[in-house]
Amino acid sequence: MPLLQGWQVDEAAACVGVSDMSLLNAGDTRYYPAKDFWQFPTSSCSFCSVACRWKEPDSRRERAGGKFTLLRDTRTDGSFLVHHFLSFYLRAGCKVCFVALLQSFSHYNIIAQKLGVSLTAAKERGQLVFLEGLKSCLDLWFGEQEEQSGQANPLQFISKSTSDLRALFDFVQVSLTPASSDSWKGPVLLVDDLSVLLSLGATPVAVLDFIHYCRVVVCSQLKGNIVVLVHSNEDSEDEENELVVNSLCHHSDLILWVEGLATGFCKDVHGQIKITRRVSLELTGEQDVVQIYQYKIQDKNVTFFARGLSAAVL
Repeated sequence: MPLLQGWQVDEAAACVGVSDMSLLNAGDTRYYPAKDFWQFPTSSCSFCSVACRWKEPDSRRERAGGKFTLLRDTRTDGSFLVHHFLSFYLRAGCKVCFVALLQSFSHYNIIAQKLGVSLTAAKERGQLVFLEGLKSCLDLWFGEQEEQSGQANPLQFISKSTSDLRALFDFVQVSLTPASSDSWKGPVLLVDDLSVLLSLGATPVAVLDFIHYCRVVVCSQLKGNIVVLVHSNEDSEDEENELVVNSLCHHSDLILWVEGLATGFCKDVHGQIKITRRVSLELTGEQDVVQIYQYKIQDKNVTFFARGLSAAVL
C-alpha cells in the first residue's frame, strides 16, 4: 500500500470515515476498505461501477449536490426526528427509500398517520420504498427468504461469512434511480438506525463504505438527500459503534444531536438538541454554526425552546 501524503491523507480519512488520520499511515489494517480501494489515482467502487477519483487539493471539498444529515441520540430516543423527516419528505413530494431496521412498518405507519401522512398510500403510488429489516432478518434466519423481482434479500450478509453490504446498496440504488415516468421532486434515503447493522455482524468499514457510496449515488449523482440515525454513548465500551458515529460526524453537512438531560427525567423538558451546520466543509474559512435548544415531545408535535425557558421555569 502506498504511503499517503498531505491532502491525500485528509481526503482518504474523509472518504473512509476514519477520525484519527494518523491511523491511515500507521499500518492499522482494520480501517482499510476491501479490495483495491487505495489504488491511485483512481480506484474502483467496491459496490458499483462508480469511479471514485482523488481530486486536486483546491477542489476536493466540493459540496455540489444533496446533503447528508446525521441524527444522533445519547441517553434518549431520537426516533421522533426520523418520523419528522419521513413525513416531511413525503409531503414535499420526494421519492423516499426508507431502510427501517428498528421497527415494523405498522409502527411507522401509525405514527405517520398522526402526522397526517399515510405510508400505505405512499407505497401504493410508488413514492415510498420500504425495507422492513425485522421481516428480512426473519426470512433469512428461518429459511423463508423470497426473492422479489429477481433481487436478493438486501440483508443477505447476515447469512454469509463476510459482511458485504453490496446487496443493501443495490437495493437503495435501484429504489431511488428515477424511471422515465417518475415525477417526484428528488430522491431521499432514510435509515433507522445504522447502528443495527453493526449488531447484525457488519464491520465498521463495511458500514462506512456503504454510506460513502450511497452519498456518491444519492447526493452527488441524483442530487438527493440522506438522513441517517445512529445511537451513541460517549461512555460506552462499544468502540466499533463510536468509530462509525465519529466518522459520520466528520463528513456530515448537518448534525442533529439529541441528548437526555444529565439531571434525569423532567416532565416539562425531555432533552436537548444540538444543531451543527458544517459550514467548515465548504472551505470558506467560516466556523461551524452550533445552536442548542431544549425540547418537549407532545402527541403530534415537538416544542423547542431556549435553555432555561421551559414552562416549568417560566
